[in-house]
Amino acid sequence: MRKAGRSAATVLDRLCGAVKSGMNTLEIDELGGEIMKEMGVKSACKGYRSGSKIFPSYTCLSVNDEIVHGIGVEARVLKDGDIISVDVCIREDGMIGDNCRTISVGKISADIERLLRVAEQSMYEGIRQAVHKNRVGDVSAAVQQHVEAAGFAVITNFVGHGVGRSLHEEPQIPNFGKPGTGLRFRKGMAICIEPMVNMKKPQIRMGPDGWTALAVDGMPSAHFEHTLLVDEESPEILTFPDGFSCAEEFIAHRATASL
Repeated sequence: MRKAGRSAATVLDRLCGAVKSGMNTLEIDELGGEIMKEMGVKSACKGYRSGSKIFPSYTCLSVNDEIVHGIGVEARVLKDGDIISVDVCIREDGMIGDNCRTISVGKISADIERLLRVAEQSMYEGIRQAVHKNRVGDVSAAVQQHVEAAGFAVITNFVGHGVGRSLHEEPQIPNFGKPGTGLRFRKGMAICIEPMVNMKKPQIRMGPDGWTALAVDGMPSAHFEHTLLVDEESPEILTFPDGFSCAEEFIAHRATASL
């Protein structure tokens, strides 16, 4: 899990660093596939089945009001002022690493920058609660309280999840809930915490491709995710990229990084 987490984070970091205005999302997705091949890992998204549907892309690329599960297409060209959520899930030695980051393309408005900052911080508020003998509701409530205190809305249709040999395992970890409720965490559990935060309304609509979820009001949405291991004192974040000695160093870098 540690190896897969680090690889997933390195793919994500390299891919985010390559995104620029004028690229289309198919180019970005294909670049993600090339980076994975170079690193000797495989996409856990491409070929993923949901009922009769099969996901066609190496990564999930969701632009502006797209919340999650966006598919890379040639017609979707990025421009200055856009935001894009880059979600990278890989499989390495039979284990999954899963992480996501929403980044800006060029200069974004102060309101959208604040959305991204709040969404990312809400993830860390939730992560702090993912310790031995705490409950799922402790994570859920921490995320919800941080998001709603800032005037934004958490998505209720999609949730975080357990992870390991499969991309989505139990337990489900909503981004809304009550402290002291739900399954109790145990040391060594591997989970993904991933707030999806809308600018105004929490409701979604599905795009015509059957995969992409969008904000019903057309307003921007942000998505951040880490894979982590539950521990007794504090959780161990697994998804930090090469070039950093530990997750804490990466988090400190993110706190001062340009979006």
